[in-house]
Amino acid sequence: MPIFRFATVEDAALIAAQRHRMFADNELASEAHYAAMDQEFEPWVRERLADGRYVGVFLEEEGAVIASAGIFFMDFPPHWMDAQPVRAYLLNFYTAPEARGRGLATELLGRCVEECRRRNVGVVTLHASKFGRPVYERFGFKQHNEMVLRLNG
Repeated sequence: MPIFRFATVEDAALIAAQRHRMFADNELASEAHYAAMDQEFEPWVRERLADGRYVGVFLEEEGAVIASAGIFFMDFPPHWMDAQPVRAYLLNFYTAPEARGRGLATELLGRCVEECRRRNVGVVTLHASKFGRPVYERFGFKQHNEMVLRLNG
């Protein structure tokens, strides 16, 4: 049975490495793009782990992290869906290949949603990969309309 724990600042490099693997598994960009992302992401997540804006969650077996996820608590303007000035964004869901198919992502999703409830967050968002979409839909997440304009190419 995996052991649950919250990430610490010392886990920043591990979170960055798992984020890299998550994107690489989905074949979304080149290794050069991932390397540039890694360089910027690790200090970003380290700062947010330290001040509480990012909460990382892990499942471990035999001392190794086999699944992880994160919550980014964002400053967000009061909105008709939730007047509180914070929104939670779930990200960095990753399960090691040898641990997939065991429901670990679903367990972490539940832990993340519970942490959002504990903090009285009214709206939780995420971007789903084709692999994760069924997990989120079973949990009650609904597709929402969002448009994107990429100014950097």
